[in-house]
Amino acid sequence: MNNSSKIVCYQCHNTLAIEHEQRILRHEECSFCQTSLYCCRMCVFYDKSSYNECREPLAERIVDKEKANFCSYFKIRGGDSSSAPSKDELISAADALFKKKD
Repeated sequence: MNNSSKIVCYQCHNTLAIEHEQRILRHEECSFCQTSLYCCRMCVFYDKSSYNECREPLAERIVDKEKANFCSYFKIRGGDSSSAPSKDELISAADALFKKKD
């Protein structure tokens, strides 16, 4: 497994022994701190700056982002939450997409 696809627990920041595309069941927990893995905080769609803190527009609202839920859009996030793109990186990507000239 390479560094870009390692799965890191949002709570204790330990690397978990699971693969990026591995299916996670609702009852699974971090082997280090017993935090739920099938929760919004471990999902690729989790984004504090998005509406309902989720980038998946069809997902139902989940109030407690740190508890196991039944969201059918859940996909395990690889890497630490700090690896999310910065605002500047997102703006640069949008500019490149729309070919904004400086």
